[in-house]
Amino acid sequence: MSAPLDIEGPAAPPRSNGELVFAEPWESRAFGMAVTLYDAGVFTWPEFQAALIARITTWEAAGEGEPYSYYGLWLAALEDVLTSVRAVSTDEVITRARSLAQRPPGHDH
Repeated sequence: MSAPLDIEGPAAPPRSNGELVFAEPWESRAFGMAVTLYDAGVFTWPEFQAALIARITTWEAAGEGEPYSYYGLWLAALEDVLTSVRAVSTDEVITRARSLAQRPPGHDH
């Protein structure tokens, strides 16, 4: 099984010459986690797409707030869908995010 990635539309990942584009290593890892969890049957792709589109829509509605980060929204959507299907709790996501945020720069793996 492989994730049916949109070629166009609000949930379409960034591409260059048809290839996926990742600016930072964490982006490709977030992408891979979502696809792997989908392949494992943890959630359906429509569930993930809906969560991603909701995150993008919320970002757009906020206006001049945070700079746009497709994979930042992707990761937030992944957290949303994992909590909605009860694969993890919201508290687990918050605790892990805080732990990762406290690591010194250069320790992104």
